[in-house]
Amino acid sequence: MKFSEKWLREWVNPAIDTEALSEQLSMAGLEVDGLDPVAGNFSGVVVGEVVECGQHPDADKLRVTKVNVGEDELLDIVCGAANCRQGLKVAVAKVGAVLPGDFKIKKAKLRGQPSHGMLCAFEELGMSDNSDGILELPLDAPVGQDIREYLGLDDTIVDVDLTANRSDCLGIKGLAREVGVLNAIDVNALSIAPVAATINDTIEIELVNPESCPRYLGRVIKGINLDAVTPLWMVEKLRRSGVRSIDPVVDVTNYVLLELGHPMHAFDLAKIEGGIKVRNARENEELVLLDGNTAKLKPTTLVIADETKALAIAGIFGGQESGVTESTSDILLESAFFSPLAIAGQARSYGLHTDASHRYERGVDYQLQHDAMARATQLLLEIVGGEAGPVIEALSEKHLPAKKEVSLRQSRLDKVIGYSIAAETVTDILNRLGLAAVYENGQWTAQVPSFRFDISIEEDLIEEVARVFGYNNIPNEAPKASLKMTDHNESLLGLKAFRNTLVTRGYQEAITYSFVDPKTQNVIHPSADALILPHPISSEMSAMRVSLMPGLLSSLVYNQNRQQSRIRLFEHGLKFIKDDSAENGIAQQAVLGGVITGSVMGEHWAEKARSVDFFDLKGDVEALLALTADCSSFEIKSEVVEGLHPGQSAVIYRNNEKIGFFGTLHPEIQAKLSINSQTFVFEIEMLGLEKRQLPLAKEVSKFPANRRDIAIVVKDDVKLGDILSVIEKVGGNQLVDLNLFDVYKGNGIESDHKSLAIALTLQNGDRTLEEQDIKLVVDQVVAVLAEEFNASLRD
Repeated sequence: MKFSEKWLREWVNPAIDTEALSEQLSMAGLEVDGLDPVAGNFSGVVVGEVVECGQHPDADKLRVTKVNVGEDELLDIVCGAANCRQGLKVAVAKVGAVLPGDFKIKKAKLRGQPSHGMLCAFEELGMSDNSDGILELPLDAPVGQDIREYLGLDDTIVDVDLTANRSDCLGIKGLAREVGVLNAIDVNALSIAPVAATINDTIEIELVNPESCPRYLGRVIKGINLDAVTPLWMVEKLRRSGVRSIDPVVDVTNYVLLELGHPMHAFDLAKIEGGIKVRNARENEELVLLDGNTAKLKPTTLVIADETKALAIAGIFGGQESGVTESTSDILLESAFFSPLAIAGQARSYGLHTDASHRYERGVDYQLQHDAMARATQLLLEIVGGEAGPVIEALSEKHLPAKKEVSLRQSRLDKVIGYSIAAETVTDILNRLGLAAVYENGQWTAQVPSFRFDISIEEDLIEEVARVFGYNNIPNEAPKASLKMTDHNESLLGLKAFRNTLVTRGYQEAITYSFVDPKTQNVIHPSADALILPHPISSEMSAMRVSLMPGLLSSLVYNQNRQQSRIRLFEHGLKFIKDDSAENGIAQQAVLGGVITGSVMGEHWAEKARSVDFFDLKGDVEALLALTADCSSFEIKSEVVEGLHPGQSAVIYRNNEKIGFFGTLHPEIQAKLSINSQTFVFEIEMLGLEKRQLPLAKEVSKFPANRRDIAIVVKDDVKLGDILSVIEKVGGNQLVDLNLFDVYKGNGIESDHKSLAIALTLQNGDRTLEEQDIKLVVDQVVAVLAEEFNASLRD
């Protein structure tokens, strides 16, 4: 927001210069982006009066004038401005004046006529980038007075970048209140008296959607004169705030917006049919806006309408048909409170951003409407005349924001800011902020004023006290801490361990968005019930992911499209599942996922090239499971998994609970996603993976270990995992190692059978195992395998 420093100092005038004021505002959270002079650097320009103005004898576009610049001095000046006329008060640069750009005024002849000066426009004084003619001053401007003094041009435009929570400072009134608090001085509050009605004309107002607009004020003003000119003082204040003067009615509403921070709008009364209805737009309703563009209104958009049509988008932009024009004589002045939620996002949905929407979506004081109406009425009657009717108010008390009471504990304040501020100082700060604070028993109870939408909890009050007291006034003290062991659950594996394992196996970590393309997600998980965002960043990021696969596979395609053939990616993140039992109906689960494709190793002269397969991925997954030192609690079962090849997919169980899956991506999905090589994926829930079995120290056996190998023949459909589980049970404590070291199919083995060579390592901690002990265990293993799996020893 831009504002004039002089205008601010009319309200509150601290004894500090511009630079100090800028620093003070920035340190209080109202960051000053820039300080610019309101006019260029010039001198020697005074107020003059055009005494004579005639046509130049040798030039159609030039005029010859005589200008009174005071002290009975008349200057002959040739001027080319179309608005130059007799009796006009103007800005005159006399001979010897220096204009912006070090342009010096000298005596000259223009087409044979002497010119002893120059009549200046806004642009030539560095007050505007362009202008339609010379500067026209009020008729009561004192001839001969220096123009800088008359217009108060020794002023600074301050550009403040306000955060979204400080909507209370989007007006001179709020900024003055803030400066007054920071300097502990009183503010010269504007006295706004109600303007009595002189006519009885009213209009009916109906709040169809009171939850979006709980208060709407209207006032009929008749007989205005739009030939009137906006006073120069108002034009200048608007200009210095970055607002262009348009016409007196629009200028007044803009002035009230800048002065009080309250948006207003004026309708041409003759264009309103019946009464005013504040309602949501109808289906397929359209509105031609003031800028000439046609908006196709959405049913969620709040509009100001009459009996037949929409007149304006509420709190955002007016309509062209009901706008004030040169022929307008009667107006309806609007002053309303719109709920921030009703306005938020609406302007952007139509490609708009207006001063009104900027304020309404951040929150406007819901008790300011009557003051704004009175101030605007007063200014309009002074400038354009007319007669005002009574103020009509439509109100829904229950839909207005509720008054809030917030408590602040002194102990909490001292702890958070690390310094103890005197209770009297804190009370004064809170009261100057308008919080009507009462201190009792080490606690302040504050009543939040209607203009502070951002204060709702204790921490908000702490922030207010700290910034007003001054961060620089809080002493710098190094924090003190004692060294002690942190509480740490050793049985939980940190994410770093899983990351390091995957990185050492050739993976690279990826980070993808939690928002995914619903089309891509439906290809991978067609039965998933995903959460669709009501206001997505884009249509390609409108669904919350139900697994890490959409993001990882999109990253894989991205890399393949850039000529990367060997890809190994992993990611740790959240997936979002609809769950009625969870808070907000959404369960967030931390998972670890990965994707691989291409060759097993990079190209190398000593290694034969081979593409990754299902078992390469299985090895990576088992390496992760092995970190838990509790492999016996895991079980990998061949099951059909959505999105994976039905013959090459598996599910991971831990203590009979499903915690993840891995396998080959389904060829149809691979084709739909334009993946050009066979791809393998895995995903494991962190809750089922991160708990490990702590190592237990035990004595190393002094007795030798003995290895015995057996080769058994079983049918192809017999699972190795089941065989090893049975051997572990039979071997008991004496079986210290078990390993499959060969699988054979071929000569001597039936076509639907396979030979498995298994090494058993036996050892006893108390004695040396005799041959008969070893043979007994091996015979028991063979017998149980024959019984359970119809296994036979290979010849």
